[in-house]
Amino acid sequence: MNAPTPATEDLLYSVENGIAKITFNRPQARNAMLFSMYERMAEICQAANEDRSIKAIILTGAGDKAFASGTDISQFREFKTAQDALDYEARIDRVLTALETCRVPTIAAIAGACTGGGAGIAACCDLRIGTAATRMGFPIARTLGNCLSMSNISRVMALVGPARTKDMIFTARLIEADEALALGLINEIVPDVDTLQRRALELAQLVASHAPITLEVTKEAVRRLRPTLTREEGKDLVLKAYMSEDFREGMDAFLNKRKPNWQGT
Repeated sequence: MNAPTPATEDLLYSVENGIAKITFNRPQARNAMLFSMYERMAEICQAANEDRSIKAIILTGAGDKAFASGTDISQFREFKTAQDALDYEARIDRVLTALETCRVPTIAAIAGACTGGGAGIAACCDLRIGTAATRMGFPIARTLGNCLSMSNISRVMALVGPARTKDMIFTARLIEADEALALGLINEIVPDVDTLQRRALELAQLVASHAPITLEVTKEAVRRLRPTLTREEGKDLVLKAYMSEDFREGMDAFLNKRKPNWQGT
């Protein structure tokens, strides 16, 4: 058994009886993701590929308000050039690909809001469990005016189809738990956070007891069957969003808690 990392860290990690657990530990910021948290998550997934003692990974957020609310907006303040935007999307694609291609089953235990980059993380997981208070979505058309990474668009479309993907992003609404279950965004709903954590562990123990190669090749086969837009194919779209005046306006409005004034430029 590996000891948990100290509770002062933004991402907690522990392993017990072959079940790893990643906890996004910024409840005061609704578990908004720092770049260091993304990188640590990717490192853990890559290490699990080599450590055959790990049989499953649970991902969850500290507290009951949010799984993860996306990338912390302060991380965008230094964006000045086209390369900054491309580097950010390359980082997100690399990190989420590490999660998606991790050889062991991954389970997202989602309490509260799961938005933006948090919803992207959940979409990479093999199984997703929520509570009655779970809400999922990508409200970027209302908040920042940026775009999803190309791989995230591909993952969401694989889960809910093109029409629902556009509906989620165009309306910028958060999908309530019952609808998320019906759409396939989550696989199961439990009543509360305590039950969520117990059920996630039960499910992790169940899949950990099954033939690991069967699970590994199945998840990789499903991934290969999914059409994916590459970064090169989507570079013009990323630059159009992140280099726009609307993105600057959205970021300033978000940080100053006001309504953005979109110009379409």
